[in-house]
Amino acid sequence: MAATTHGRQSANRIGVEGFDFTWHMRLVCEDMVRRLPELQHIDLSRVAIGWCRTRKRVSHGLYASLTPMRFEGGAVTELRGDQRYGVQRLVGEQGQEMLYILSFYLPRFMDTTMSEKLITILHELWHISPSFDGDLRRHPGRCYAHTASQEQYDRQMAELAAKWLVLNPPRSMYEFLGLRLEQLMARYGRIYGTRIPQPKLIPM
Repeated sequence: MAATTHGRQSANRIGVEGFDFTWHMRLVCEDMVRRLPELQHIDLSRVAIGWCRTRKRVSHGLYASLTPMRFEGGAVTELRGDQRYGVQRLVGEQGQEMLYILSFYLPRFMDTTMSEKLITILHELWHISPSFDGDLRRHPGRCYAHTASQEQYDRQMAELAAKWLVLNPPRSMYEFLGLRLEQLMARYGRIYGTRIPQPKLIPM
């Protein structure tokens, strides 16, 4: 079973009023991947970008998430107990299989500072395996996703964000990240973008 997602071409639709949040987020991610050597293993044409609405407007909780579409080492199936499972496939409009889903949670994500937003974006991109095989980047030890020190991980992402800014990306591309959701809506009238259902595990 495969779901479909719309990419950059369909996102910037002529005649649609408002602010296409996921298209603008893709532009920022593309620029980060292009400028930062640490991220150049990422093929964003195989990363679906979407947004989700948070049920409660509180500061704690997820700001963004990265969903891998493969199991450890890029395996397409995994044995859990006596049952083998695969992940529901997600296909882009060019027919390419998507290996990751990058989701941003609104309004929570937009209610942070620009610095916090940049760190969050890089935090999720950094989770993508250097092998770009649909699995997460895995660190030694039990805390394989973030290393043993969350503080060290966050500091590393802050340094990466500062490095990206020093490389002079066009401010007009990312200046919207300095706004809160209400300010963005006041400026553009409405916010829209790609919504991606959470993929399901499928018994094989």
